[in-house]
Amino acid sequence: MASVVELAGELIRRPSRGGIDDYGPVLGVLEDWLTSRELPHRRLHDGAGALVGLLVEIPGGRPGSWWTLDACVDTAPYGDETAWSFPPAVGDVVDGWLRGRGAADSKLAAALFCHIAADLAPRAAELHGGLAVLLDVDEHTGGFGGARAYLTDPHAARPAGVMIGYPGMDEVVVGGRGLWRASITVHAPSGHSGSSRTVIGAISRAAHLVRLLDAAELPCAEGDPGFPLQPKLSVTAFHGGQGFSVTPDRVDINVDVRTTPVFDAHDAGALVRKAVAELDAELPGPAPTEVVQVAAWPPFRLAEDEQPAAALLAAAAEVGLTVRAKTAGPSNIGNLLAGNGIPATAGFGVPYEGLHGIDERARLAELPQVYAVYERAVLGLLGG
Repeated sequence: MASVVELAGELIRRPSRGGIDDYGPVLGVLEDWLTSRELPHRRLHDGAGALVGLLVEIPGGRPGSWWTLDACVDTAPYGDETAWSFPPAVGDVVDGWLRGRGAADSKLAAALFCHIAADLAPRAAELHGGLAVLLDVDEHTGGFGGARAYLTDPHAARPAGVMIGYPGMDEVVVGGRGLWRASITVHAPSGHSGSSRTVIGAISRAAHLVRLLDAAELPCAEGDPGFPLQPKLSVTAFHGGQGFSVTPDRVDINVDVRTTPVFDAHDAGALVRKAVAELDAELPGPAPTEVVQVAAWPPFRLAEDEQPAAALLAAAAEVGLTVRAKTAGPSNIGNLLAGNGIPATAGFGVPYEGLHGIDERARLAELPQVYAVYERAVLGLLGG
């Protein structure tokens, strides 16, 4: 496991914050490592030609399905670096913990998956189908450029399923809520705050809309016993106005709705537009309130006997781990894959602390078990 940790440390020492840092250095470390071991790999680019990931492909010698291991190598921002007790890009090991941004999410998983590919390559002739390892960036921006490039690559074999290397030892994440996001623009006449004429400004109209959205009724989880989470609506941004003496003529609001099988993207859009219609009827403005959909992903959930969840859960049991299947609240690449008809698990890995926060670190004591689980799962899927 020392070589896995060594590679992960090198990745952490290459800052790769989503939308902030150049991804070339961190992907360069991986390219050098893969090249030195003669593992077949190639670059992935987005529609604008930007480098958004690497794809390792190990074809088996017998017919069968392809399966994919996926780990992102871009990270969340550092936040307040003065609050960290160690440098965010330190990439060292102290008291059995790998430290630094990306240690948990998900540079350690990327290093682990590269080593699994290296282990399987010499015996590829006896395997059915093939193994792909996707090392993607543009994940923490929410753009998922690496995953999208993989899915649209005409030369890549379409995977029968994907296992995503998010951390967490006690659970295999087999599902997640979907999302529907929209930007809303509220209009009103502008005016001087000291004028004798009363104007219902855009801020007041937008605040009323927020109250309508907060009061909207969403179905409870009991409506779908096969999906344990309920939908959720959040107003996540509110922008408008400047200074003190002018009431603005425009406010922009972001709305994030987490969806479920009984409350999908269509339902989310209808609920938000109903609240907008109520606003325009109760407090008319000079122009209709605009709703622009920004993103929509479906919820997903695999049964425990569906692949690749079944392989991962069975492998965990074989190495003596008690692991439960979980449906997660946050959305992830699994939702993007589900929208393309590809089943995915979205988390099983080492214990961690500080993910997306300060002092991110991953515990290494369980790394051999995690490695064994993924290798067993892959071999099971490939008929090895």
